Amino acid sequence: MNIVREQREPRTSLLKVTVGEQDYGQAVEKALRDYRRKANIPGFRPGMVPMGIIRKMYGKGVVAEQSYRAASDAVFGYLQKEGIDYIGDVIPSDEQGDFDFDNQTEFEFLFEIGEAPEVNLEFTAKDKVTYYTIKIDEKMHADYRANFLRRFGRLMDVDEVAGDEALSVTLDNGEIRVEDAYVGLISMSEQERKPFMGQRVGFKTTVNIDELYKTPSQRAAVLQMKEEELASVKPQFDLEIVKIRRFAEPALDEEFFKTAFPGGEVTDEAGLDAYVDEQITRELRRETDYLFTLQLRDYLLAKANLAMPTEFLKRWLHVINEGKFTREEIEKDFDQFLKMFSWNYLQKYFIKQDNLQVTADEAAAEARAFAQAQFAQYGMPTAPEEMLAAYGKKILDDKEQSQKIYEKLYESKVVEDVKSKLKVTQKAVSAEDFAKLARGI
Repeated sequence: MNIVREQREPRTSLLKVTVGEQDYGQAVEKALRDYRRKANIPGFRPGMVPMGIIRKMYGKGVVAEQSYRAASDAVFGYLQKEGIDYIGDVIPSDEQGDFDFDNQTEFEFLFEIGEAPEVNLEFTAKDKVTYYTIKIDEKMHADYRANFLRRFGRLMDVDEVAGDEALSVTLDNGEIRVEDAYVGLISMSEQERKPFMGQRVGFKTTVNIDELYKTPSQRAAVLQMKEEELASVKPQFDLEIVKIRRFAEPALDEEFFKTAFPGGEVTDEAGLDAYVDEQITRELRRETDYLFTLQLRDYLLAKANLAMPTEFLKRWLHVINEGKFTREEIEKDFDQFLKMFSWNYLQKYFIKQDNLQVTADEAAAEARAFAQAQFAQYGMPTAPEEMLAAYGKKILDDKEQSQKIYEKLYESKVVEDVKSKLKVTQKAVSAEDFAKLARGI
């Protein structure tokens, strides 16, 4: 067996592997014996088919398979022995010629590899990045505070619609009459609320129920029927307001603080405002961390300036996707792929260099947090611990979901690791300016 390495385009090598019968002959004979043992051919007992027939039936394909396997194994052995670092995978070369497996015994296989780029990153005092935070403005604070207090407030009867009240109405279209139907102005746009603004109990109007209740499930619930029965309902209804209720915030007294904060961590209004800002900051942290990760990624990619074998990677993508994408389609999205591929490559560099590890406990905690967020979306913000643990385990047992959990944690480890090597300054910007920064990535 002979292997010759030739340099092609930048960062790409062609490997010529010549294999002879001495390299694959034994594997061919073993494969043919297996075929003979399993062959079921009329006129012959199992395992007694003459080898000449087996060789005629399967010999060409077996030689092709085993000679290629010998060449492929030799390539990987050669790369390991020579310490050649490559990216992607070894792929067959477009320069590969035809084979005559009927008459030849020696074959030359051609493979390509993309050579892994070197990473040269030395950080100095000049390496600076900015961590952008979002300023908490008055509206943001007021909205969060109002939503928090809403949990402990109550609805009180009022005489006139002024904004986001809850209405109890009677609906009647001559065939269907619904008493005490609910209409929530809080979920409506300003334009949708307009016909009700300033109206009082006893106000009557005509509405289209398909517009008043946006989804079939809502309409079916109000009319107390099945969704499939809605098609026969006349949508025009007479509406009469019978009750107007407005949310009233709780009094910020001792009883409220004991109820809302049983641990005693907040005892007055000033503490409540500080708590609100703390919660907003915590919720915004995911967005600010995400933007910082993207900006740090771009900073490192520009600094590293990795010499990737781009043309090889395009061919590699075409090969591994088995024709699912054309070369033109790959070319179209290649720049974005290359950025993510290069970022993953840099992450692996830091993981290896700084011995970064994700423990099973960290993965379990992340899966549990993911489960908790899922339950919260379905209206269970305080799911039982055993349920969260079981669901978290189910996530980690799924290979694809588990991989995403570990990738996320490793990326976080890399970001924290690199942050310790750079000078990071914080800058607070408005929500609008933050959104502009995010759109620019």
